[in-house]
Amino acid sequence: MPFWGGKAASSSATTQTLGNSYQNQRRGQVLDGSGAESAARRAGGASVSSIARSIMPHRRRLRLDPPTKLFFPYEPGKQVRSAVRIKNTSKSHVAFKFQTTGPKSCFMRPPGGILAPGESIIATVFKFVEHPENNERPMEQKSKVKFKIVSLKVKGPIEYVPELFDEQKDQVAVEQILRVVFLDADRPSPQMEKLKRQLAEAEAALEARKKPPEDVGPRIIGEGLVIDEWKERRERYLAKQQIEGLDSV
Repeated sequence: MPFWGGKAASSSATTQTLGNSYQNQRRGQVLDGSGAESAARRAGGASVSSIARSIMPHRRRLRLDPPTKLFFPYEPGKQVRSAVRIKNTSKSHVAFKFQTTGPKSCFMRPPGGILAPGESIIATVFKFVEHPENNERPMEQKSKVKFKIVSLKVKGPIEYVPELFDEQKDQVAVEQILRVVFLDADRPSPQMEKLKRQLAEAEAALEARKKPPEDVGPRIIGEGLVIDEWKERRERYLAKQQIEGLDSV
């Protein structure tokens, strides 16, 4: 099942192409150029460096908590929530984006963003839980839906737009594919307690972003001297009105 929002990279096809080229060379067939370059041209004109990037594992830019799973409370017929902490462990700014195989029943908040070096965020994942078939018990209920987090190195604190990943497809790396694990909502467990803490932290961070900037209050000059500009203007206006009233009399 393909991930929504992106195309799956296939390194196996490239590996097979290189293997076939090597076997042809062993049989004595003449190849244009040497080894990797010839195989790269036969693979569709891709450069040797791009083939190497597709085969060799990349150094991870993000650290996830939980690292490989998304825990959801099992409540059939309801929309439930999970949470994952995403931290940028690299030395540069990194853009991240969620992808899922079930866009009709799942969505993420935020769906993507840009993290500075060392910065972290807790993302909330929403999923609708279908009713079980054949009266399966909660722990036997399985989901075919998967989530994927991809990353992209960016220059500085730029504004996040999803098109970043389309413009630099060859630089996008898959950080992790997360599978869904259901938890019994009525049974205490370390995973459920941790999920509740992360969800509460995510909600607090969301509310903090919604609040307008706090008023710094009146300016204080010296010790105990408070200047309230609005009050001062009002007093001048009332004094002026009083003087104009006396003049008219």
